[in-house]
Amino acid sequence: MASTHIPLSLFLTLLLLFISSSTAQPIKRRALLPVTKDAATKQYVTLINQRTPLVPIKLTVDLGGRFIWVDCQNGYVSSTLTPLICDTLFCRLSHSGACDGNCTGSSLGHPNKDCTCSHLAYNPVSRTSTGTGLNEDVITIQDTDGLKPGPYLKPGKVVFGCADSSLLKGLAKGVKGIAGFGNGYVAIPNQLIYRFSRPRKIGLRLSSSTNSPGVIFIGEGPYVLLPNIDVSKNLLYTPLLTNSISTAGSSFGGEPSTDYFIGVKSIKVNGDLVPINNLLLEINKENGQGGTKISTIDPYTELESSIYKALGKAFVHSLTIPRVKKVAPFEMCYKSSSLPSTRVGPGVPNIEFVLHGKNGEDTFVYYLWS
Repeated sequence: MASTHIPLSLFLTLLLLFISSSTAQPIKRRALLPVTKDAATKQYVTLINQRTPLVPIKLTVDLGGRFIWVDCQNGYVSSTLTPLICDTLFCRLSHSGACDGNCTGSSLGHPNKDCTCSHLAYNPVSRTSTGTGLNEDVITIQDTDGLKPGPYLKPGKVVFGCADSSLLKGLAKGVKGIAGFGNGYVAIPNQLIYRFSRPRKIGLRLSSSTNSPGVIFIGEGPYVLLPNIDVSKNLLYTPLLTNSISTAGSSFGGEPSTDYFIGVKSIKVNGDLVPINNLLLEINKENGQGGTKISTIDPYTELESSIYKALGKAFVHSLTIPRVKKVAPFEMCYKSSSLPSTRVGPGVPNIEFVLHGKNGEDTFVYYLWS
């Protein structure tokens, strides 16, 4: 039973992730990372400054990725690079299932410096993975008051994986690895929050256009975007769900998923419920399958086959104009000039995803057509 994957850019102007249940008052500080959309691959790419001396590194953004990994095989030079020792706190928090080197006598509280932490670096585009040594090196990020960019912060060390150049296959030109923003202890959000003392929130504004840049905020709002609008004040809310079983392409036994899931209650077309098996919308606690994952990697929504067929049938029934030759991977294609027009755009059926909202109320997310 496959899960439903929803691309973030398709219907969200900004996603705000609360990655802690803490009720403590947040510190009013934030940082930012720039995001662009690659024209050739449609991948979202960010830029970090890493190593000593600092080097700008392009990374593909993977919202559910475990951690940063970069190509260390081709020209990685840094005076501050250090291996992450096995049985240390961050190695254990990474859910590593392997250590390399002379590991005799290594234990929590008494780590052996010759025993280093290993993990699995995963490329979600090519869906390939390889073993990787976990290391620490410095990065720096840009500060902001939510209105305009500020100075770069003092460099601090974060955990990342060293991978071979072969793992870059399928990533955008010039990209040197993956920026993992997943719900895990060694993913970028928790590490930046820990190293740079930011509140436990991140906000992502991802543009659907390759000509309009986006941004990732780390920390408390405001999140002011052009034309001088604080979008943090106009958000819809739905709970984030956790999955205790890994959904990565490869994983260690007992490793939880670092993907973010949301609770889709139902799907509607023009206000009418699409008849589907709603159990498919829930995460199976025994095998981790099912549910609805939000993604920055998938360029379009992917649905479990029976849900796709039911939604397709309802959509075709509501749009009674001839179809044209299909363009892979899409099966239902229409000529735009044949679509009925309205005051707000093409008169195509409205597709709604009904989500859990605040105080038991429903939150509706609409697909917009252009």
